[in-house]
Amino acid sequence: MVNKQEKVSAVFAALADPTRRRIVQRLSQQGERRVTALAKPFRISLPAISRHLRVLENARLITRQRHGREHLIRSDTAGLEDARKWIAQCAAGWESGFDTLDQLLKTAQQSLGKPSLNNNLNNNKEKKP
Repeated sequence: MVNKQEKVSAVFAALADPTRRRIVQRLSQQGERRVTALAKPFRISLPAISRHLRVLENARLITRQRHGREHLIRSDTAGLEDARKWIAQCAAGWESGFDTLDQLLKTAQQSLGKPSLNNNLNNNKEKKP
């Protein structure tokens, strides 16, 4: 469990930086790129781009293939999978909590004899010309 949490944290930490997000976006849209071509639109040095790429690589958001002195970078969905699962678990918990709250409010309104919020909204829609 801790290992998965570390992976998710690494993904979010990597994507917290706008330059790294733009790199991932460019790779997902344009496919495999050489490091020099990937660095071209950014106003930072090649060593700085390499540091950003290392962070993305450690988070498993990109893969690097070396051919002699040429480094080819491509996006990798493996890193996003753990983060996607974590987000889905959170969303399911939130939805469950909202469903429980909605049911609790309906029960409370019925016991007080008040119409539910949904009924009020529907009635207001019907009254409009």
